[in-house]
Amino acid sequence: MVPAKRSVDLQPCSLSDGIRALLRCPLCRNHLEYTAEELHCVEASCGASFPIINGVPILLNERNSLFTIESFRSTPEPRREHSALTGIMDRVYGMLPPIDKSRQQRNYMRFVQELGSRSAPSRVLVIGGGVLGEGMEILINNPMIEFVETDVYIGPRTRMICDGHDIPFADEAFDGLIIQAVLEHVLDPHRCVAEIHRVLKPGGVVYAETPFMQQMHGAPFDFTRFTYLGHRRLFRNFSEIDSGAICGPGMALAWSFEYFLLSLTGSRILRKILRHFARIISFPLVYIDPFLLSRPGTIDAASGFYFLGARADTPLPDRELITLHQGVR
Repeated sequence: MVPAKRSVDLQPCSLSDGIRALLRCPLCRNHLEYTAEELHCVEASCGASFPIINGVPILLNERNSLFTIESFRSTPEPRREHSALTGIMDRVYGMLPPIDKSRQQRNYMRFVQELGSRSAPSRVLVIGGGVLGEGMEILINNPMIEFVETDVYIGPRTRMICDGHDIPFADEAFDGLIIQAVLEHVLDPHRCVAEIHRVLKPGGVVYAETPFMQQMHGAPFDFTRFTYLGHRRLFRNFSEIDSGAICGPGMALAWSFEYFLLSLTGSRILRKILRHFARIISFPLVYIDPFLLSRPGTIDAASGFYFLGARADTPLPDRELITLHQGVR
């Protein structure tokens, strides 16, 4: 049965005037003009137009994106499961201890420090910001930061739809950029990081988190994993401020145990039960991670890595990259 469609409302763009002035056509990077319902590229040879839906501009280059503008004009109602059993299980699951203890808050405090005495407020672009990222609570109410939260779906915090392969902003538009648990979900992470470099001001700060030892998630949009050195090379056009394991071997083992159990059945109900069981059994593992994050062997077995860096003028040479290995040889 095909889900019923629901129409979406057209509302004025909710972005500030300063951010609007920095917007560019994702196809040709020329300026955009506004009407009540759309943005139009001023370049006659391009002539692209982009709708504003629920106050959210939909700025996609459909030639390079897996997503289409039309899909945002009418969206299927989400499927809901109404059984009493699944409702009870979901509530219980929400009460269980998490398996993803990490150092995000410390890293975000460092991110703010690195923004330092830049223009007030500092402009920070968030790629994949439809919902609040883990640990970002300490940033949201900072009056010295103007956030522009973007995603490829309209979530509770999405202010603009864009694809990281073609970021629709002018060169050197932002003081900082956050991309947390996103680069594994894009087709070409190297192109996305090149776009990040382009839209950051000289010396602009980037904070990224990307998985290494994690199973498939967000299917079918899950494509890539990075070792520590692979992640550093991805950001070779940035000078390093800090980097390392964001989630350690304990979390990696918890992920593996959960997905081992899930592989035993295709039943939706049984998978829910097994996921709850895995959480109960494995959550103590992540409390070991804080004692392991500084050990060399953790780099070889971490669940994911973070990188905090500043836009640089010259890339990190590959021969120097190899010397940065921190694991056990």
